[in-house]
Amino acid sequence: MKARVKWIEGIAFVGEAESGHAVVMDGAPAAGGRNLGPRPMEMLLLGAGGCSSIDVIMILKKSRQAVSDCYVELEAERAETDPKVFTKIHMHFVVKGKDIKPEAVEKAVKLSAEKYCSASIMLGATAEMTHDFEVIQE
Repeated sequence: MKARVKWIEGIAFVGEAESGHAVVMDGAPAAGGRNLGPRPMEMLLLGAGGCSSIDVIMILKKSRQAVSDCYVELEAERAETDPKVFTKIHMHFVVKGKDIKPEAVEKAVKLSAEKYCSASIMLGATAEMTHDFEVIQE
């Protein structure tokens, strides 16, 4: 996998992935940024949420669950001193659908956390990772 990050101005950068997609990252105005995009650490958190969500949806589809919506709310804490790594990350999955089996969602979240999600497993090397979920029947 390859990527390229190019400086735009101030502390704004554009990141280009090997897949051809690009994203603008910037810092907070207090740090000299113009707030043009998410912060790099926010991108890490979003990446972990996206990676795990892909796993959960794929596992639920293989389990023949009729999912109509799925999202994950992430909450993270960071160290107070440099390097300000993530110290705690909590993922709360919300799965909506018809006749969704809670045990299927629990299994999907667990498999993602323990086996499949490279991003969250990697972040788990420095941060305490926790997960929970709720099912909303339609």
